Amino acid sequence: MSMSVALSERRRLPLRRRVLPLLAVGAARLLARARPARLRTVLEFARRGARPATAAQALRAREEVVSVSLRCAGQGCLQRSIATALLCRARGSWPTWCTGVRTHPFAAHAWVEAEGQLVGEGHPKGHFKTLMSIPPLTDDGGR
Repeated sequence: MSMSVALSERRRLPLRRRVLPLLAVGAARLLARARPARLRTVLEFARRGARPATAAQALRAREEVVSVSLRCAGQGCLQRSIATALLCRARGSWPTWCTGVRTHPFAAHAWVEAEGQLVGEGHPKGHFKTLMSIPPLTDDGGR
C-alpha cells in the first residue's frame, strides 16, 4: 500500500515458533499479488469455521509475523495484515481483515481489527475509510 511507516519493533522468536508465522508470511506474499476479488474469495473461505479472534490473539499473531519478516515489519501492510489473519486462522480464530484509504493526503492501508479495535496500528479507528473487510462469521453463518 502507499503509506510510509517506520519499522515495527521486532522481537526474536525461538526457532520452533517461527515455522507457522513463516508459512503465513509466504502464503500472504502470494495472496498480496492476487486481484482483490480473488483475495476476498480466498480470505472468505479461510475464515469459515473460525471463532472471532480476541485483540490479544490478533496482536500476538501480528507480532510473530513482524518478527519473521522484514517486509511485514516495514511498509508491507497488505502482506502483514493477510499473514496476521492467516496465522490467527491457523490457530482457530479470525480477526476482521480490512483494507481502505484516506484522502488527505492520499494513502492506502491494510490492517486487522479484533474486539472493535485496530490491532497494532498507530492511528485511531476511523482514520481510514474501509473499502473491503472480511469479518469473522457469526454462529448463524451471516456476516
